[in-house]
Amino acid sequence: MEWTGARYADKPTVRVDTFVEAPPEAVWEIVSDPGRMPEMSNELDAIEWLDGASGPALGARFLGHSSHPATGGWQVPSEIVECEPTRAFSWAVADAENPSAVWRFTLEPEGDGTRLHQSAQLGPGPSMLTVAITRMPEKEQKIVFNRLREFEKNMTATLAAIKERVEGVG
Repeated sequence: MEWTGARYADKPTVRVDTFVEAPPEAVWEIVSDPGRMPEMSNELDAIEWLDGASGPALGARFLGHSSHPATGGWQVPSEIVECEPTRAFSWAVADAENPSAVWRFTLEPEGDGTRLHQSAQLGPGPSMLTVAITRMPEKEQKIVFNRLREFEKNMTATLAAIKERVEGVG
């Protein structure tokens, strides 16, 4: 696990990884489809493709339906900004040019399997987090830290679910 940045303007990022006993092609099938993420996410409840898109592709947009106990439910569009088969897949939340977050999976061949990384970058665009920071600027570092810690926990669970699905465990 890695953490960078303590202030929202620094685009703080958290990254976790796991080893999957399967080739990158098998892992790619799951991580490159945002439609499968609600099955494995604690916050993303559903997605719906926008603008006639019907699946993952560079530039495709989808509407994410999310929820959190502290803030309730919300909907926000995302755009796939990286789609390099068997290597990297990412989407920008809200505005691709000034995202409120960027989510990314990277895959690296490792022996007979795959080293799978997931990262989440906050900002630099506005989000519900920036609303909280604006109300309590003296608590910015704590707010950012708590959200990254939450992301880390959720992403670790997501990678465990992906690993289980790909390896056919359980």
